[in-house]
Amino acid sequence: MRISSIETFSRGPLLAVVRVRTDDGAEGWGQTSPYLADTTVQLLHSHVAPFFIGRDPWNWEALVDEFTRRNHKNYGTFLWRALCGIDTAVYDLLGKVTGRPVYQLLGGAVRTTLPVYGSSMSRTTSPEEEADRLIALTESHGFRAFKVRIADVMGRDVDVRPGRSQQLVRTVRDALGPDVALHADANGGYSVPEAIRMGRILEDLEFGHFEEPCPYQDLESTAEVARRLDIPVAGGEQDNALPQFHRMVESRAVDIVQPDVGYVGGMARMRKIAQMAEAAGVITTPHCANQSLLQVFSLHLAASQPSATAFQEWSIETIPYFDGIYGPLPTVVDGYVSLGDAPGWGVEILPEFLQGASTARTD
Repeated sequence: MRISSIETFSRGPLLAVVRVRTDDGAEGWGQTSPYLADTTVQLLHSHVAPFFIGRDPWNWEALVDEFTRRNHKNYGTFLWRALCGIDTAVYDLLGKVTGRPVYQLLGGAVRTTLPVYGSSMSRTTSPEEEADRLIALTESHGFRAFKVRIADVMGRDVDVRPGRSQQLVRTVRDALGPDVALHADANGGYSVPEAIRMGRILEDLEFGHFEEPCPYQDLESTAEVARRLDIPVAGGEQDNALPQFHRMVESRAVDIVQPDVGYVGGMARMRKIAQMAEAAGVITTPHCANQSLLQVFSLHLAASQPSATAFQEWSIETIPYFDGIYGPLPTVVDGYVSLGDAPGWGVEILPEFLQGASTARTD
């Protein structure tokens, strides 16, 4: 079995689905990281895909390691975004060839029913509006955990509206009561002193974790916040270098590590991060901010890794751009999402998506 072709099916600049085929007729589907997918697709075909043509997909992790070593001068987000598309298609292909779900290829089923937290992506809602929609989701889908957005993205201690963050966390806690787990995500919005001050408020309100309190590239500041606070600190969604994740977990800069499959380069590299976390006693919660195929990939990773013990991220935002890609869609029932035993990712790419997509191919 050898990889014979790698194709992309793109919807505008934000989304690219990848198909990998082999010389014996097997095929699998994956996806690059969303956003800037048009730039990613160019790199995928010009540089990444040619490396894997003619290679045996059963050597996949060894091939990813070789690819990584050969690209020591080309490290960067677009390299890993492109690799993710091919990597996730290869895992789907191998699952279909063996008749096994991907989570079994990643180590086996630790759990196939996963608790999820409803993840808000909004900083435009008022505290009252946010509380109302979270309450509605507890009633409609049984969510027992949520994450809200505080500060401003890389905001240097400037809130999106004066006082919004403090008002928000108090309002949602009062509205949802003590039995619902709540998390807060600052997206790198605070300096160390301000992060500690906000962290103390979150501790008083019994929030579950405090995500990206400081700019992600400043690992030392995040580590200082984690050292000073009792609330678990989470981070890692923006990072893509395995040595950086190793530093993160070994130094206890975070209590919860949040790799994004699209940013780190796919499941082969993602699993290594989860295993680093397991060895260090750190929780893994994959970052997953939309309902594209990456949501399915993240579920399979969490199903197979012992370190993924917490609520997993589940976006509550409706983004029509990501509709109509695949089916069946995973659903939240009583606050949980369940995976079946269908081979590969357990989903099919919809013909209507392929018919409307722009295509490119390397063989």
